Amino acid sequence: MPPPRGRRKQGRERAAPPAEPDRSHGVRRRAQNARVHGDVAAAPEGGAWNDVYAVVRAIPAGRVMTYGQIAALLGSRLSPKAIGWAMHVCPDDVPWHRVVNALGRCSTDRLGDMPPGLQRRLLEQEGVEFRLDGALELARFRHVPRVRRVRVR
Repeated sequence: MPPPRGRRKQGRERAAPPAEPDRSHGVRRRAQNARVHGDVAAAPEGGAWNDVYAVVRAIPAGRVMTYGQIAALLGSRLSPKAIGWAMHVCPDDVPWHRVVNALGRCSTDRLGDMPPGLQRRLLEQEGVEFRLDGALELARFRHVPRVRRVRVR
C-alpha cells in the first residue's frame, strides 16, 4: 500500500475530478467514464437523436414542447440538456424553434451562432404569443402528444 500523500484538513472533502469531453462520441463523460447527459450518443442512422427529431417533427405549428418534456417522453434516455444539443445540430426539416425551456422562454438567444430573437420571431409567425417578460404561456401553447398505451402481459 502506498504511503499517504499528505494530511487533509479535517472537514474538507476532495473535489470530484473535472468532466472531460469524449471526442469519439461528442458526449461529455466524467473521469470515471459515466455518461453525464444520457446513455446514448448520436448516431447517423437510428439512435436516440432520431427519436428526438421524430417527436419534434410531430409538434404542430403554433405549439411548443419543453426540453424536459421531450426527455420524459423518450423515457429519460437523454437529459433535457442533451435534447438541446440534438436541436442545435438537427436536420433542416426539424422545427427546432418549437422547443423551449421549462419557463417557456427561448434558449437560443444565448447562442453566438444564432441571430437574437430568431426563435421568438418564428414562433410568433405561427401564432404563439409572448408575455411582456419574454415567456410564452405554456399552459396555452404546450403540445401534449397522445401516447398509445401498450398492454403488457
